Amino acid sequence: MRRPLDLQRGQMLAYRRRIQALDERLPAGSKSLRQAAWAGLQDSMPRAALLSIHARVVGTEPSTWEEPSLVQVWGPRFSAYVVAARDLAVFTLGRWPDDARGRRVAEEMAASMRDVLGDRRMPDREVARALGVGNRIRYAAPTGTILIRWEGARAPTIWTVPAPEVDPMEARLELARRYLHVFGATTSEAFAEWAGIGPAQGRAAFDAVRESLTPVRTPVGDGWILTSDEPSFRAPAGRTASARLLPSGDTYFLLQGSDRELLVPSAKHRRKLWTPRVWPGAVLVSGEVVGTWRRAGGNVANESWRRLSRAERASVEAEAESLPLPDLEGRIRARWEART
Repeated sequence: MRRPLDLQRGQMLAYRRRIQALDERLPAGSKSLRQAAWAGLQDSMPRAALLSIHARVVGTEPSTWEEPSLVQVWGPRFSAYVVAARDLAVFTLGRWPDDARGRRVAEEMAASMRDVLGDRRMPDREVARALGVGNRIRYAAPTGTILIRWEGARAPTIWTVPAPEVDPMEARLELARRYLHVFGATTSEAFAEWAGIGPAQGRAAFDAVRESLTPVRTPVGDGWILTSDEPSFRAPAGRTASARLLPSGDTYFLLQGSDRELLVPSAKHRRKLWTPRVWPGAVLVSGEVVGTWRRAGGNVANESWRRLSRAERASVEAEAESLPLPDLEGRIRARWEART
């Protein structure tokens, strides 16, 4: 095994911002949407995925999440996700159970849902009620045959599609490579927690792609990166964006354990960002998370953890006013709470 590569905090964060197009937005188009959703876009808060796209792609409109190149699924951890339609198998079959009982439950649930749905689209609660299974209908998600549409105000609408013709193990390995590319440097344990699979499954996936990995040492522990990504980690940090408003559950801070310490060194501020209940959004200024934000209708409340310059505050306010939120009457209004 080669000697581990030493990576510093600045290198890791610059890499992650660059890979996630948070320093410079991508041009409009389906190719950019797929890149923005390379590790999926969590959509568990109303229109979170849309705001994640807005932080990464030029010209994002309120309807961009409905582009034909994108679909909604119950993805990692059975959360609502927006993913590229051509990547459906990665985020569904990639979580295919390894145990016989888990596979049987998934297949039987999917078959029962097909019987109820037929060619129709129905609210998930009606399907669950017909089957008497509650939220367990989500157990069918790893078959890749269930799509959803959730706008936040009502229960998700669901329907069935043909199963992807992809081997589940190949989908799992691609899911692991996606995670390594977007969240690197990282570990199999972190991958398993993010994907909502067992630790043994995470280790097996990393073992299977080991020849394409490089070991690294980081300020928060040892990990792995894709060998093909090493040049990007070594590249000098480029110019950072003046400001981005990242929604609750955005990929950039969808982290656990020591990775949170890397992104936000202050324990006090970590508690403000990763709360026990619904997370706020993250305020990113010049490449650093400097506070949180929440929205109520057309009002965006920002809380900063340090004194921001007039120009920095103006950049954050401009981002808030540009959010592509549907069904708003009048202009979005940004305000500031007391600095903490």
